[in-house]
Amino acid sequence: MKSVKRFFSMLMIVCMANLMLLQAAQASLIPTDQVARSEASAKGESPHDRLSNLMSREDVVAQLEKLGVDPQDAQTRVAALTEEEAVMLADQIESAPAGGIIGAILLVFFVLLITDVLGFTKVFPFTRSVR
Repeated sequence: MKSVKRFFSMLMIVCMANLMLLQAAQASLIPTDQVARSEASAKGESPHDRLSNLMSREDVVAQLEKLGVDPQDAQTRVAALTEEEAVMLADQIESAPAGGIIGAILLVFFVLLITDVLGFTKVFPFTRSVR
């Protein structure tokens, strides 16, 4: 019995010694824009570079010309933006929906179609209610 007590007491000593070596982790909230800037800087790309790369794409240049904006003038304006304005504009462009209005129209169509099938509405004549 003494050997079992001795074993468990040595085990407790080792466990307590390990607990003293552990340190508590410190965590805090950081703003989203700071994370975005750190990710962009980790890639080696500033917001001005991201916007310049976007403005040099063929489809963007074609759309700018279609709207009557000189692509060189747009590049000059991007270069004149402050760092915070460039970050905000780049984030807005990246978070913009790709489909635009077509995606919203399809969403409304499918919601109405599902509600018709479930029997809550009767919008489309080609559906039959499950009720």
